[in-house]
Amino acid sequence: MPELYHVGNIVNTHGIRGEVRVIATTDFPEKRFAPGSQLVIDTTPVTPVVVAASRKHKDFILVRFEGYDDINQVETFKGHTLNVTQAQQQPLEDGSYYYRDLIGLHVIDQHDHELGVVTEILSPGANDVWVIPRPGKSDVLLPFLKSVVLQIDVANKIAHVDVPGGLIDDED
Repeated sequence: MPELYHVGNIVNTHGIRGEVRVIATTDFPEKRFAPGSQLVIDTTPVTPVVVAASRKHKDFILVRFEGYDDINQVETFKGHTLNVTQAQQQPLEDGSYYYRDLIGLHVIDQHDHELGVVTEILSPGANDVWVIPRPGKSDVLLPFLKSVVLQIDVANKIAHVDVPGGLIDDED
């Protein structure tokens, strides 16, 4: 089975006609859940499905799959994730990255010192923030801005950054 990438969580059923409530975890919900889209549910064994219809409802996306027209057919999907394969990934614009490409980057500052490795990415608002743990010191919370992140080499897992003054409180 090819590697799967998470695009949503099935949190409940909706009505009796086979719709499920999905919390999207993708930046492309309108494409991922469009009619005809192919998804994989992480059941054992995995269940490939095709989106028959979808619509926004409150904070959810209601999705109905082809061939699943009854609540009893989709009840077992509750609590599972919706995924896509690598081949179904959306191409990104230059300068845009999937989180999986950024996690594990070795971050090198403007003085050629390694700050550490990106272990997590937070999305608190206007821009993402890279979390870079450091042994015996506080984590570096580095804003993902063009003025800070100068160059990313995904193939070699390295990012060159210009750390703004005062961002790291234990600097000499």
